[in-house]
Amino acid sequence: MTVLCDVVSLASHTRRCQFIHMPNAYQSLCEVISEIALLTSTEAVLGWDQETYMPSHALDHRARQLSYLTGRAHSLLTSKKTLKLLEQAEKETSENPTHAANIRGLRRDIDRATKLPQKLVEEESQVCAHAKAAWVEARGKSDFDHFAPHLEKVLGIARKKADLFGYDDEPYDALLDLYERGAKTREVAALFTKLRPQLAEISRAAVAKSSKVKPGALKGRYPIEKQQVLNREIAQSLGFDFEAGRIDTTAHPFCTTLGPGDVRLTTRYDEKDFLSSLFGVMHEAGHGLYEQGLPGLDYGLPSGSAASLGIHESQSRLWENHVGRSLIFWKKWFPRAQELFPHLRKVKLDAFMKEMLRSEFSFIRVEADEATYDLHILLRFGIERRLVKGELSVQDVPKVWNEEYRELFGMTPPDDRRGCLQDIHWSMGGLGYFATYTLGNLNAAQLFATAKKQKKIAAALEKCDYAPLLQWLRTNVHSKGAAFLPQEIISQATGSPTDAKWHIKHLRERYVG
Repeated sequence: MTVLCDVVSLASHTRRCQFIHMPNAYQSLCEVISEIALLTSTEAVLGWDQETYMPSHALDHRARQLSYLTGRAHSLLTSKKTLKLLEQAEKETSENPTHAANIRGLRRDIDRATKLPQKLVEEESQVCAHAKAAWVEARGKSDFDHFAPHLEKVLGIARKKADLFGYDDEPYDALLDLYERGAKTREVAALFTKLRPQLAEISRAAVAKSSKVKPGALKGRYPIEKQQVLNREIAQSLGFDFEAGRIDTTAHPFCTTLGPGDVRLTTRYDEKDFLSSLFGVMHEAGHGLYEQGLPGLDYGLPSGSAASLGIHESQSRLWENHVGRSLIFWKKWFPRAQELFPHLRKVKLDAFMKEMLRSEFSFIRVEADEATYDLHILLRFGIERRLVKGELSVQDVPKVWNEEYRELFGMTPPDDRRGCLQDIHWSMGGLGYFATYTLGNLNAAQLFATAKKQKKIAAALEKCDYAPLLQWLRTNVHSKGAAFLPQEIISQATGSPTDAKWHIKHLRERYVG
């Protein structure tokens, strides 16, 4: 999972705005966006601290701090001064396509923000701060009733926002568009309906095949400090810059950008399973590489921001799955794992790969294997869509979750902690988010297949040299920022819009054979 915050350095942005022939109104608009981004980056620092080190008794004050900063940023963005500067910038002539893209993007952002009363924006910030804390406690106790009142408030605000934004078919359209620009609920639903039989068939075949693999080869203790060593070495080998980022521990893995040169990754640890934290780090490092690859002087502007979460998730899933779960990758890294965890020295690489790629129906999404993962997303997408439409009540969520989980996976979660309380997204107001994980899987497969067609990249991957692949992603994805729509980025990079065939092909080759 990723928690993204578009941020900016005032000094760097001023340098950008002093570029030769910079239109006056555009320069002034940049300076306002710089100030807004300083506020949101400060908010991001406080949010990260809440998830990592903040003492629980500080919650009420932290909620007020976050609410104040959110309100101030919203006030600046929607002010008459900002709107006037935008209108003037739209009339200026510039031959720089980035300027034009930024003006279009800011028009979209400002128009949308203007529809929200500042009181509602501040209320959402406070509600979500308390909801996240309540979720952590509820998840620990497996007590949905403790979280339910908070979810009611979050859901109420989401519905208000959808109504204020406006939508074509249903309220969920407005929320989905916050995370995946240009996406329509009906189109995503149609895609998922088409994919479901194929994903169900692949998952059943993968689980049946894996049933022949006897588990237990990796059984043993994996000290957290040694996991941290391996995680850091691997993240660094992918290209993650630790002079511009770090890894910490939280209840739910995420990535957040606190400012230029400050990308934070988090993971959680299990001393019985080093792969859980490792793949969590590789996933979040994929997000972090994207953030570190965005145009440095454009932070806060659309050109320096992520295009969408479907694009963001393509980066995390590409590095976690297409690179991290490959035989080539483990030919290099399994010997290092054996050094750190001596009990693995008795395990052959072939046995390790079979157990690492072992597919089984599981309760926890973030620990699910590739072959079954998308079924988790289909479940969540359907449930939260019905919640937003009012077709499902909050109190009925555990019951419906368990029923639909049983239909998809053939088993029932033993408690809410491993059922409807496992994800942080609803507590942070992330209704509309989940579909982007599967969209990210589709994009990841398509981007990776395209990149490997280049001989230099294919040859480098055989040597576990990831620099050429990262550079290709920097050029074809990261450097684009949000100057283009998500589907424009995919089409430019691969030659066609997102096509599920690459993901299906990948799953069949790896898990079915």
